[in-house]
Amino acid sequence: MTTLQIGDKAPSFKALDQNGVIRELSQFQGKKLVIFFYPKASTPGCTAEVCNLRDNYSVLQQKGYSLLGVSADTPEKQQKFIDKNNLPFDLLADTDHQVLNAFGVWGPKKFMGRTYDGIHRTTFVINEQGIISDIITKVKTKDHAAQILEQQ
Repeated sequence: MTTLQIGDKAPSFKALDQNGVIRELSQFQGKKLVIFFYPKASTPGCTAEVCNLRDNYSVLQQKGYSLLGVSADTPEKQQKFIDKNNLPFDLLADTDHQVLNAFGVWGPKKFMGRTYDGIHRTTFVINEQGIISDIITKVKTKDHAAQILEQQ
């Protein structure tokens, strides 16, 4: 779905996190960032994905990664998702789809014979210089941290 490729400069973004604080790419300059896009907070696949990242968060941090999750949910829904699953990382509430469109993860999807617009589950690994070093489009929700770590 996305037209971004490994080696491209990551798109600049600004969006509210679960606390209503503006987060932007420039805040992560000089750091490695994993930005993962997921369809909807508190759904089974998304819960499995964030819990796997939560359970492996210390390993990801030891490898120097910061994590940001992004969906089109409201800040309130993101906060409930964090509270319910005890997540140690921030979630962006991209209700206006600015970040989703910048990364090219919003678009047509098919499910049970129906076509609709939605978020394509995709993860981008961004290096310290703001360059995309990996793109994961076939996310294994129950083993996502291993997918991120195996490329590094």
